[in-house]
Amino acid sequence: MKPFTLLYSILSVVLYIVALPLLVYLSLKPKYKESIPSRFFLLNNPRFKTTNGIWFHVCSFGEAGALKPILKLLGDTEIKISTISQTGFAAAKKYDADVRYLPYEMFLPFWAKKQDVLVVLEAEFWYLLFTVLKAKGARVILLNARIPDNSVKKYLQMAWFYKRLLAHVEIVYAQSDVDKNRFIALGARNVEVIGNIKLAGEIVKTKDYEKPEVELIVAGSTHPTEEEMILKSFVEYRKQSDAKLVVVPRHPERFEDVYKLMQEYADKADLTLEKFSVSKKFDTDMVLVDSLGELNNIYAISDIAILGGAFVEGIGGHNPLEPAKFGCKIITGKHFPHQKELFKYVHHVQYVEPSEIHKALLTCRELPESMVEEEINLGPVIKNIIGN
Repeated sequence: MKPFTLLYSILSVVLYIVALPLLVYLSLKPKYKESIPSRFFLLNNPRFKTTNGIWFHVCSFGEAGALKPILKLLGDTEIKISTISQTGFAAAKKYDADVRYLPYEMFLPFWAKKQDVLVVLEAEFWYLLFTVLKAKGARVILLNARIPDNSVKKYLQMAWFYKRLLAHVEIVYAQSDVDKNRFIALGARNVEVIGNIKLAGEIVKTKDYEKPEVELIVAGSTHPTEEEMILKSFVEYRKQSDAKLVVVPRHPERFEDVYKLMQEYADKADLTLEKFSVSKKFDTDMVLVDSLGELNNIYAISDIAILGGAFVEGIGGHNPLEPAKFGCKIITGKHFPHQKELFKYVHHVQYVEPSEIHKALLTCRELPESMVEEEINLGPVIKNIIGN
């Protein structure tokens, strides 16, 4: 083992010991009750069954979903998927693949088995994952790779570290020319721009719901503080419209908190409210969607989509292709560094401050539906992954 790798491994053990009390505490929270025991204590998280095939590593729900067109093109190839979050794990389990949580780095030297190829999506840069798999004979590929705008300075300050990490990478498939230049500055040797693979994804609904006769507004993938901003704007908008509002929080552990907040606004404005799990309809003035996998089904019958994750800093935004696919008029915030490339392909979007949501709702009456104008060719990427 090289001196730097040995030092890094020792440091990972020290950090693990220091963080143990926090890890135990967090593992009691619903958001982490599966992921932390699996990643940091290897509970119900055995090694992959075989030593050949393609190992994809993704972070969470969005990246796991982006794998669908790639896995379809790979056909009967043996697939493994590792992930970080519980929502990502649930999404990955829908594929015909061997799925695991990615263990904490100090476990990887004895946990990871040799694979033919390791494909890592977006910005999941784990030094020991790259080092160990490369040492075991795997080709390492970065796919849909990006360096977020708000993190560029930190990456460049650590360029000495990322040069070592990227030395294990055979090729970097970057989302944009900007990302390409950033990877080259970090020491990457072979970088190609292919665009965002989410453009290749098949965006479909899984159920058909009856559209209300009035205007339907969906607040999709919302985060803390965003719901209140949206509810304030909707209550004001109701003075000029009989529209209905559907709220779909990003994280399921927040369903009850969001419902309580919606109930407060419903009571103040004399509006009706229902949980979607109870009625499966949109008969009330406001509806909380408290189940997973319904967002595209609701985009399909909505007139306006208020896309969360971008009204406050630190989240990064969410995928605009889904509401655009179904022709929703999109309103979102101005903080979406993780989705910047995707927003380039979506037309007729209103980017507003939280205080401007009400005004944007009124403006929607004169705007055309959102639309996507771009495609991506995954053929060359697939050929490289399978080694043809």
